[in-house]
Amino acid sequence: MRLNRQTRPGVSVVEGAIVYPVTLFLLLALFVGGMGVFRYQEMACLAREAARYAAVHGTEYAKDAGVTAPTPDEIYKASVESRAVGLDLSRLSYTITYNTNNAPSHIVIENGDVKPYGNTVRVVLTYEWVPEALLGGITLTSTAETQMSY
Repeated sequence: MRLNRQTRPGVSVVEGAIVYPVTLFLLLALFVGGMGVFRYQEMACLAREAARYAAVHGTEYAKDAGVTAPTPDEIYKASVESRAVGLDLSRLSYTITYNTNNAPSHIVIENGDVKPYGNTVRVVLTYEWVPEALLGGITLTSTAETQMSY
């Protein structure tokens, strides 16, 4: 026994017209989002590296070695500029500050948080990211603060 079925030739075209653009948008959003996560992680890594470099070569090291502490430009060139892989350096800005108001001491644990106590260095990196497929821009900021070596 044969069923009488009516053919519906336009259904596949209509379904494709709805599903294909949505799928393409989701894939593109996933790709652009992945690039954003990559750039944010790179910013965080660069901020930590700059803070580590500044802490190791900071004011205490300079005093012990009889040299001057590196300037923010020297820290940037030595630790950020040479390691920035997927970033446009013209969109990257930085602030590096030494906090030398406190006497050298130890790390204090407060409410489960480990906080440096004593002389610290703070690095703030800011990157103006223009996503590859979207208009407008997003500001990525990463901050790292670490205790200077004694």
